[in-house]
Amino acid sequence: MPRPRRRLLAVLPGAPVLAAAALVLGLLAPSGAAAAGAGRTAAVVGATDHVVGLATAGAPSDLSEVTALESATGAQVDQVTFYAAWARGGDFPAADASRIAGIGAVPELTWEPWDPAGGLVQPAYSLDRIAAGAHDAYVTRWARQVKAWGRPVVIRFAHEMNGDWYPWAQGVNGNGPGDHAAAWRHVVNVFTKVKATNVTWSWSANVPYPGSTSLASLYPGDRYVGRVGLDGYNWGTTQSWSTWQSFGEVFGAGVDELTALSARPVHVTETAAPEGAGGDKAAWITDMYAWLDAHPEVGGVTWFSLLKEADWRIDSSPGSLAAWGEGARLR
Repeated sequence: MPRPRRRLLAVLPGAPVLAAAALVLGLLAPSGAAAAGAGRTAAVVGATDHVVGLATAGAPSDLSEVTALESATGAQVDQVTFYAAWARGGDFPAADASRIAGIGAVPELTWEPWDPAGGLVQPAYSLDRIAAGAHDAYVTRWARQVKAWGRPVVIRFAHEMNGDWYPWAQGVNGNGPGDHAAAWRHVVNVFTKVKATNVTWSWSANVPYPGSTSLASLYPGDRYVGRVGLDGYNWGTTQSWSTWQSFGEVFGAGVDELTALSARPVHVTETAAPEGAGGDKAAWITDMYAWLDAHPEVGGVTWFSLLKEADWRIDSSPGSLAAWGEGARLR
């Protein structure tokens, strides 16, 4: 018997939160669940949902890996993450978003203000230029197109901003204290102005590390955020500087910092572990789900299932695939 589809809230910052929550619950949840959720705040409803997300190499145009993993494990995917760089211009990929919605998932757009080939110094994409409106024609066009598309979508803008490897980070590309929050608020305000009420804004940092910028100094405020999140990986022994870490070791301190900073729902926005690099990946995945069960403040997890710096793929071994599927079926 198929599981009921879990709910992923799309909320607007500030006063319209409850209205947007009611809209999305009506779209994604059974009528009884929508009625039960109508009297709660968006933060409470979002925090009690359990979202299973995937990022795959082919998404958003090719979802064959997503559907193959669903078929192999019997676990439904609630969210599919993909990436879009501002320098590529173009329009909001409504057809791709519809393809994701067509398999019963919500699209999460990781929206990156840069040229991926341009390195760290990209004055055209400095945060103060974004906040000053230099890219408003592009942002407004996408806001109108997202509104016209009309279904729930998550936008994860300028993620991992507390590191130093993207041109939207503080301390690089001319960006100073306060610039990230100002740029974030400006982009959200553009969407608010055109009444794109189908968006959940996901503020997604890297897990804090020695030398990273403090989350509190970057946060734009709950009024401008629908969900907060963290990216973090167990690198195992794949790097000269890394050792095998449990899921709790990767995320525990960062989750504590986020929940002290914000009342918004928390999501693990990217995670993975390598195969055969100092530990047992299947056991790590099982432990991940146990940790999530013990921490209800974290409402979901997105697995980065790519062969990139390491073999992060869910199906890197039969044991890893089975462990992911077993936990995902119970979310």
